[in-house]
Amino acid sequence: MHGVAVVDKPAGITSHDVVDVLRRRLGERRVGHAGTLDPDATGVLVVGVGQATRLLRFVSGSTKRYTGEVVLGIETSTLDASGEVTASHDMVAVSIDDAQQAAAALTGHILQVPPMVSALKVGGVRLHQLARQGVDVQRQARPVTVSRFDVHRTDDEGVLAIDVECSSGTYIRTLAADLGRLLGGGAHLRQLRRLAVGSFDISESGPIDECELLPVAAAVRDLDHVVVDDATAALIANGRVLPAWSGDGPWAVSGPDGHLLAVYERIGAGEAKPSVVLAAEVNR
Repeated sequence: MHGVAVVDKPAGITSHDVVDVLRRRLGERRVGHAGTLDPDATGVLVVGVGQATRLLRFVSGSTKRYTGEVVLGIETSTLDASGEVTASHDMVAVSIDDAQQAAAALTGHILQVPPMVSALKVGGVRLHQLARQGVDVQRQARPVTVSRFDVHRTDDEGVLAIDVECSSGTYIRTLAADLGRLLGGGAHLRQLRRLAVGSFDISESGPIDECELLPVAAAVRDLDHVVVDDATAALIANGRVLPAWSGDGPWAVSGPDGHLLAVYERIGAGEAKPSVVLAAEVNR
């Protein structure tokens, strides 16, 4: 069985739990996701099944959209509501204008320090494993892009609603904490919900036990698409390097019957090589 599932992940389970459920439900061992969601977070989790797992890297790098709430005045060990309170600040004087100006300073191409409670690895060990051991290691700031960081009032005093569009690798928990810091105190994130991963929107997601399996080609639907003739399709089946098509790539390449054959990436000098060649079984 091969394809792409768009799951609306509930709170309280990990992304790996979702993968395990789909393995059992679909009877397929090869299942993986295209980007972790925190256990307390909800929303879009794109999952590849069978041969589609080989294409997940073309999904995981997509732009993402999130909503959530920032609680001003309280810092936590995890930067979200699941952690222990580590500091408190009086931030009652913060206005919505102040918050929007601070959010503007965190918009665009910025450097962000990943949180300790994350899946990133240092020395082969995931940071969240070190954090559970009480170890705090220095993390290098990484470039990320926040294309939109909207901040709005809520009915709860000291709580801001946020709507963020950002590049892959951006931590919304860190954005919340940095927002609190720029406002002269501290903050943490709660109610995080991922609304989109690339073109995979929450509107087409479903519960783990009900979500439909989209065709394998859905995994690369956001890439440039080209159609080749039968002769070129035969070369692709043998992994041949081909002249590059227009644009920068990567390209999702289909045969004349519309079936996805491979994904090609530019290698310079006007050539492209296959990064993934799919077995014929994915089109059965």
